[in-house]
Amino acid sequence: MTKNVLLTGIGGQGTITASKLLTIGLMSAGYDVKMSEVHGMSQREGQVLTHLRYGDKVYSPVVPLGEADIIMGFEELEVLRNIDYLKPDGVVVLNTVRFNPIGVLSGKDKYPDNTVELIKEKAGTLHAFNATAEAEKLGNQKVMNIILLGTIIKSMKLEDIDWDKIIEENVKPKFIDVNKKALRVGMGLV
Repeated sequence: MTKNVLLTGIGGQGTITASKLLTIGLMSAGYDVKMSEVHGMSQREGQVLTHLRYGDKVYSPVVPLGEADIIMGFEELEVLRNIDYLKPDGVVVLNTVRFNPIGVLSGKDKYPDNTVELIKEKAGTLHAFNATAEAEKLGNQKVMNIILLGTIIKSMKLEDIDWDKIIEENVKPKFIDVNKKALRVGMGLV
């Protein structure tokens, strides 16, 4: 059975790093994994969207509309913009921080006042928290993505994978300890 994951945020939030670590972990556990990234001016706070599918045999990296088991959202509006990918009983892990994506900055989009409520209406389960504030407590705001990774690992029951080893092999040595702590914080939030 194939599982479908969508990771969405804006450039600079670590969406791609989190998706790559998740892919490496799933592959190390023996899953067939396909991943596809979409960068919309990602270095200028544009949309970043990663489709990730895993299972015994996966043929396409693209998550079909209405079939995402889980959406990991680094930013509220980006989750709302992609909520139609979520299956009716799907899970949303949401960082409750607002960044003004390029569409809002340009005036093309408006940021709804009730973003979390709109997401909650469509999600089977919503885990919403301020991962950025949790990262600041660890002394490094950039590990917000690893906190979110921890929440998705816990939500998807993937704790038996050796995530410490994956972090050790894929993160710069001086950031290994804080990333391991961030992963545990994320797992504790779900």
